[in-house]
Amino acid sequence: MTRAAEDRPSVAVWKFASCDGCQLTLLDCEDEFLTIAGAVHIAYFPEATRAATEGPYDLSIVEGSITTSHDAERIREIRAMSETLLTIGACATAGGIQALKNWADVDEFISIVYAHPEYISSLATSTPIAEHVDVDMELRGCPISKRQLIDVIDAFLTGRRPTIPTYAVCVECKLRGTPCVMVAHGTPCMGPVTQSGCGALCPAFNRGCYGCFGPSESPNIESLREVWHAIGVDDTQLVRALRTFNAYSREFKEASDAYAR
Repeated sequence: MTRAAEDRPSVAVWKFASCDGCQLTLLDCEDEFLTIAGAVHIAYFPEATRAATEGPYDLSIVEGSITTSHDAERIREIRAMSETLLTIGACATAGGIQALKNWADVDEFISIVYAHPEYISSLATSTPIAEHVDVDMELRGCPISKRQLIDVIDAFLTGRRPTIPTYAVCVECKLRGTPCVMVAHGTPCMGPVTQSGCGALCPAFNRGCYGCFGPSESPNIESLREVWHAIGVDDTQLVRALRTFNAYSREFKEASDAYAR
Protein backbone atom coordinates (compact mmCIF):
# COMPACT_ATOMS: atom_id res chain seq x y z
CA MET A 1 0.00 0.00 0.00
CA THR A 2 1.33 3.44 -0.94
CA ARG A 3 1.84 5.72 2.04
CA ALA A 4 0.25 9.17 2.14
CA ALA A 5 2.44 11.94 0.72
CA GLU A 6 3.02 13.52 4.13
CA ASP A 7 4.39 10.22 5.46
CA ARG A 8 6.99 9.83 2.73
CA PRO A 9 10.41 11.59 2.58
CA SER A 10 10.04 14.83 0.62
CA VAL A 11 12.28 15.33 -2.43
CA ALA A 12 12.97 18.56 -4.30
CA VAL A 13 14.85 18.80 -7.61
CA TRP A 14 16.68 22.07 -8.39
CA LYS A 15 18.35 23.41 -11.51
CA PHE A 16 21.26 25.81 -11.87
CA ALA A 17 23.47 26.44 -14.96
CA SER A 18 23.11 23.20 -16.94
CA CYS A 19 21.36 21.52 -19.86
CA ASP A 20 18.70 19.62 -17.82
CA GLY A 21 20.09 16.28 -18.97
CA CYS A 22 20.75 14.93 -15.47
CA GLN A 23 17.24 15.84 -14.26
CA LEU A 24 15.88 14.03 -17.29
CA THR A 25 17.78 10.93 -16.17
CA LEU A 26 15.36 10.74 -13.23
CA LEU A 27 12.38 10.89 -15.59
CA ASP A 28 14.13 8.38 -17.84
CA CYS A 29 13.99 5.78 -15.04
CA GLU A 30 10.75 4.60 -16.72
CA ASP A 31 10.10 1.16 -15.15
CA GLU A 32 11.58 2.24 -11.82
CA PHE A 33 10.07 5.74 -11.71
CA LEU A 34 6.65 4.71 -10.35
CA THR A 35 8.37 2.76 -7.57
CA ILE A 36 10.49 5.82 -6.71
CA ALA A 37 7.43 8.10 -6.85
CA GLY A 38 5.65 5.72 -4.50
CA ALA A 39 8.50 5.74 -1.99
CA VAL A 40 9.02 9.51 -1.81
CA HIS A 41 6.92 12.64 -2.00
CA ILE A 42 8.09 14.65 -5.00
CA ALA A 43 7.56 18.06 -3.47
CA TYR A 44 9.30 20.29 -6.03
CA PHE A 45 10.33 19.25 -9.54
CA PRO A 46 9.38 21.84 -12.21
CA GLU A 47 10.68 19.59 -14.99
CA ALA A 48 8.02 17.00 -14.10
CA THR A 49 5.09 18.77 -12.46
CA ARG A 50 3.61 22.22 -11.82
CA ALA A 51 2.56 21.16 -8.31
CA ALA A 52 4.95 22.35 -5.61
CA THR A 53 5.15 21.97 -1.85
CA GLU A 54 7.08 24.43 0.27
CA GLY A 55 10.13 23.20 2.20
CA PRO A 56 11.86 22.08 4.27
CA TYR A 57 12.80 18.98 2.27
CA ASP A 58 14.31 15.68 3.33
CA LEU A 59 16.35 15.40 0.12
CA SER A 60 17.33 18.06 -2.39
CA ILE A 61 18.76 16.92 -5.72
CA VAL A 62 20.75 19.72 -7.37
CA GLU A 63 21.82 19.94 -11.00
CA GLY A 64 24.04 22.67 -12.47
CA SER A 65 26.90 24.97 -11.50
CA ILE A 66 27.04 28.39 -9.84
CA THR A 67 27.55 31.11 -12.46
CA THR A 68 25.76 34.16 -11.04
CA SER A 69 25.58 35.93 -7.69
CA HIS A 70 21.88 35.04 -7.57
CA ASP A 71 22.82 31.36 -7.95
CA ALA A 72 25.22 31.67 -5.01
CA GLU A 73 22.50 33.16 -2.83
CA ARG A 74 19.86 30.63 -3.93
CA ILE A 75 21.99 27.54 -3.22
CA ARG A 76 22.56 28.76 0.33
CA GLU A 77 18.78 29.07 0.78
CA ILE A 78 18.28 25.56 -0.63
CA ARG A 79 20.96 24.15 1.67
CA ALA A 80 19.27 25.75 4.69
CA MET A 81 15.95 24.00 3.98
CA SER A 82 17.39 20.60 2.97
CA GLU A 83 18.28 17.83 5.40
CA THR A 84 20.32 15.99 2.74
CA LEU A 85 21.77 17.58 -0.39
CA LEU A 86 22.77 15.48 -3.40
CA THR A 87 24.53 17.09 -6.38
CA ILE A 88 24.22 15.34 -9.74
CA GLY A 89 26.23 15.68 -12.94
CA ALA A 90 29.47 17.23 -14.12
CA CYS A 91 28.11 20.79 -13.86
CA ALA A 92 27.13 20.46 -10.18
CA THR A 93 30.19 18.45 -9.14
CA ALA A 94 32.94 20.02 -11.32
CA GLY A 95 31.66 23.23 -12.91
CA GLY A 96 30.69 21.56 -16.21
CA ILE A 97 31.59 22.66 -19.73
CA GLN A 98 30.76 26.24 -18.75
CA ALA A 99 33.82 26.18 -16.45
CA LEU A 100 35.88 26.78 -19.60
CA LYS A 101 35.20 30.45 -18.96
CA ASN A 102 37.30 30.21 -15.81
CA TRP A 103 40.38 30.49 -18.04
CA ALA A 104 38.97 33.15 -20.37
CA ASP A 105 37.92 36.79 -20.49
CA VAL A 106 34.20 36.53 -19.69
CA ASP A 107 33.50 40.18 -20.47
CA GLU A 108 34.94 39.69 -23.96
CA PHE A 109 32.72 36.62 -24.51
CA ILE A 110 29.62 38.50 -23.36
CA SER A 111 30.39 41.46 -25.63
CA ILE A 112 30.65 39.13 -28.64
CA VAL A 113 27.61 36.91 -27.92
CA TYR A 114 25.00 39.37 -26.65
CA ALA A 115 23.58 42.40 -28.46
CA HIS A 116 23.11 44.17 -25.12
CA PRO A 117 25.84 42.92 -22.77
CA GLU A 118 24.87 45.60 -20.24
CA TYR A 119 21.91 43.40 -19.23
CA ILE A 120 24.04 40.31 -18.54
CA SER A 121 25.11 39.64 -14.97
CA SER A 122 27.52 36.73 -14.62
CA LEU A 123 30.30 35.72 -12.27
CA ALA A 124 33.79 35.37 -13.75
CA THR A 125 33.76 31.65 -12.93
CA SER A 126 31.54 28.57 -13.06
CA THR A 127 32.04 26.56 -9.88
CA PRO A 128 30.75 23.32 -8.32
CA ILE A 129 28.01 23.44 -5.69
CA ALA A 130 30.45 22.11 -3.07
CA GLU A 131 32.50 25.32 -3.30
CA HIS A 132 29.49 27.21 -1.89
CA VAL A 133 27.69 24.90 0.56
CA ASP A 134 28.20 21.56 2.28
CA VAL A 135 27.22 18.63 0.04
CA ASP A 136 26.23 15.23 1.47
CA MET A 137 26.50 13.13 -1.70
CA GLU A 138 27.81 13.60 -5.24
CA LEU A 139 26.91 11.71 -8.39
CA ARG A 140 29.19 12.34 -11.35
CA GLY A 141 28.68 12.06 -15.07
CA CYS A 142 27.62 13.99 -18.16
CA PRO A 143 24.93 12.87 -17.95
CA ILE A 144 24.72 10.79 -14.78
CA SER A 145 24.07 7.05 -14.85
CA LYS A 146 20.45 6.00 -14.31
CA ARG A 147 21.63 2.90 -12.47
CA GLN A 148 23.78 4.95 -10.09
CA LEU A 149 20.97 7.46 -9.49
CA ILE A 150 18.58 4.68 -8.46
CA ASP A 151 21.26 3.25 -6.17
CA VAL A 152 21.80 6.62 -4.45
CA ILE A 153 18.05 7.19 -3.94
CA ASP A 154 17.70 3.67 -2.54
CA ALA A 155 20.67 4.30 -0.24
CA PHE A 156 19.01 7.50 1.00
CA LEU A 157 15.74 5.68 1.70
CA THR A 158 17.35 2.72 3.47
CA GLY A 159 20.08 4.60 5.32
CA ARG A 160 23.03 2.79 3.74
CA ARG A 161 26.13 3.99 1.87
CA PRO A 162 25.75 4.24 -1.91
CA THR A 163 27.70 1.63 -3.88
CA ILE A 164 29.29 3.93 -6.45
CA PRO A 165 32.60 2.56 -7.80
CA THR A 166 35.56 4.94 -7.86
CA TYR A 167 37.82 2.82 -10.09
CA ALA A 168 38.76 3.77 -13.65
CA VAL A 169 36.87 3.13 -16.89
CA CYS A 170 39.63 0.65 -17.81
CA VAL A 171 38.08 -1.80 -15.33
CA GLU A 172 34.76 -1.58 -17.17
CA CYS A 173 36.56 -2.28 -20.47
CA LYS A 174 38.09 -5.40 -18.93
CA LEU A 175 34.74 -6.54 -17.53
CA ARG A 176 33.00 -6.28 -20.91
CA GLY A 177 35.97 -7.66 -22.87
CA THR A 178 36.69 -4.51 -24.83
CA PRO A 179 40.26 -4.30 -26.20
CA CYS A 180 42.22 -1.22 -25.07
CA VAL A 181 41.83 1.39 -27.81
CA MET A 182 45.19 3.01 -27.00
CA VAL A 183 47.07 -0.31 -27.20
CA ALA A 184 45.12 -1.73 -30.16
CA HIS A 185 45.18 1.28 -32.49
CA GLY A 186 46.74 4.27 -30.70
CA THR A 187 43.52 6.16 -30.01
CA PRO A 188 43.91 8.70 -27.17
CA CYS A 189 41.66 7.68 -24.29
CA MET A 190 40.88 9.28 -20.91
CA GLY A 191 39.74 5.93 -19.48
CA PRO A 192 42.80 5.29 -17.25
CA VAL A 193 42.11 8.46 -15.21
CA THR A 194 38.29 8.64 -15.46
CA GLN A 195 35.82 7.25 -12.94
CA SER A 196 33.63 4.44 -14.21
CA GLY A 197 29.87 4.69 -14.54
CA CYS A 198 29.08 4.70 -18.26
CA GLY A 199 29.92 1.04 -18.84
CA ALA A 200 32.91 2.04 -21.03
CA LEU A 201 30.49 3.05 -23.77
CA CYS A 202 32.90 4.94 -26.07
CA PRO A 203 35.73 2.35 -26.09
CA ALA A 204 33.10 -0.28 -26.95
CA PHE A 205 32.68 1.60 -30.24
CA ASN A 206 36.45 1.96 -30.81
CA ARG A 207 36.50 5.54 -29.54
CA GLY A 208 38.57 6.94 -26.71
CA CYS A 209 36.91 7.85 -23.39
CA TYR A 210 36.09 11.58 -23.16
CA GLY A 211 36.29 11.73 -19.34
CA CYS A 212 32.56 12.39 -18.75
CA PHE A 213 32.59 10.99 -15.18
CA GLY A 214 35.55 13.03 -13.93
CA PRO A 215 38.70 11.83 -12.21
CA SER A 216 38.86 8.31 -10.80
CA GLU A 217 40.29 7.64 -7.36
CA SER A 218 44.01 8.57 -7.30
CA PRO A 219 44.34 9.17 -11.09
CA ASN A 220 47.87 8.98 -12.48
CA ILE A 221 47.53 11.77 -15.01
CA GLU A 222 51.30 12.11 -15.49
CA SER A 223 51.45 8.48 -16.61
CA LEU A 224 48.57 9.08 -19.03
CA ARG A 225 50.50 12.08 -20.37
CA GLU A 226 53.52 9.89 -21.12
CA VAL A 227 51.38 7.38 -23.01
CA TRP A 228 49.65 10.11 -24.98
CA HIS A 229 53.04 11.60 -25.93
CA ALA A 230 54.16 8.14 -27.09
CA ILE A 231 51.20 7.90 -29.49
CA GLY A 232 51.80 11.42 -30.83
CA VAL A 233 49.35 13.50 -28.75
CA ASP A 234 50.76 16.75 -27.37
CA ASP A 235 49.95 18.70 -24.20
CA THR A 236 47.63 21.09 -26.02
CA GLN A 237 45.26 18.23 -26.83
CA LEU A 238 45.65 16.73 -23.35
CA VAL A 239 44.75 20.06 -21.71
CA ARG A 240 41.71 20.30 -23.97
CA ALA A 241 40.62 16.80 -22.92
CA LEU A 242 41.08 17.58 -19.22
CA ARG A 243 39.02 20.77 -19.60
CA THR A 244 36.04 19.29 -21.40
CA PHE A 245 33.29 18.08 -19.04
CA ASN A 246 34.94 18.21 -15.61
CA ALA A 247 37.35 21.11 -16.02
CA TYR A 248 37.12 22.34 -12.41
CA SER A 249 37.46 18.97 -10.68
CA ARG A 250 40.56 19.32 -8.50
CA GLU A 251 42.70 16.65 -10.19
CA PHE A 252 41.89 17.65 -13.78
CA LYS A 253 42.24 21.36 -13.00
CA GLU A 254 45.66 21.01 -11.33
CA ALA A 255 47.00 18.85 -14.17
CA SER A 256 45.65 21.07 -16.95
CA ASP A 257 47.06 24.18 -15.25
CA ALA A 258 50.48 22.51 -15.04
CA TYR A 259 50.50 21.27 -18.65
CA ALA A 260 49.17 24.56 -20.07
CA ARG A 261 52.25 26.50 -18.89
